[in-house]
Amino acid sequence: MVQEFKALLTQRLSYLSAADPHWQSLLSKADTRVPALWRDWLTDAGSLTSRLLVASQGDLRVRVLRQKLEVPKFSERQQLAIADRQRALVREVLLYGAGQPWIYARSIMPLKTLTGRLKKLGQLSNQPLGELLFKDPTMRREPVQFAHFEPISSSETSVWGRRSVFRLDNKPLLVAEVFLPDFSP
Repeated sequence: MVQEFKALLTQRLSYLSAADPHWQSLLSKADTRVPALWRDWLTDAGSLTSRLLVASQGDLRVRVLRQKLEVPKFSERQQLAIADRQRALVREVLLYGAGQPWIYARSIMPLKTLTGRLKKLGQLSNQPLGELLFKDPTMRREPVQFAHFEPISSSETSVWGRRSVFRLDNKPLLVAEVFLPDFSP
């Protein structure tokens, strides 16, 4: 049963994890390239985890899909200014709100980031990354980018996502969050 669920979910999310979409900078909260419905969620500068906790009335869970060392995608390496063959810890999770998969998140943590007190970022298990990021007094967030993910089959729905580089102790990590079709806060 668990294997069947993972296979179905992997197939459903394949266009998100396989694609390296065209990420664009958001110009403002009034950017007309993004539908009004999504603009507020994509431009929110606060913690998505906190906002989802409110929207789900406290029923927010994290399910780790995979976490392993690998070479990030080209655009991810560019955002983090890391070498072409440099590996990083790649963590992919689903955030469930009210029992539904609301957010697919992909975090890229260069190995140089996972040192010292930040080593704990590689050992999050089912804890939301955002919970730690926004509590850290050294956290700085770079400008948000957005992307529109087109489905690979006609049975799927297009979705919107955002990503940004966070710096803790001036060490970078990249977090991408994609709002799934079941997202209905």
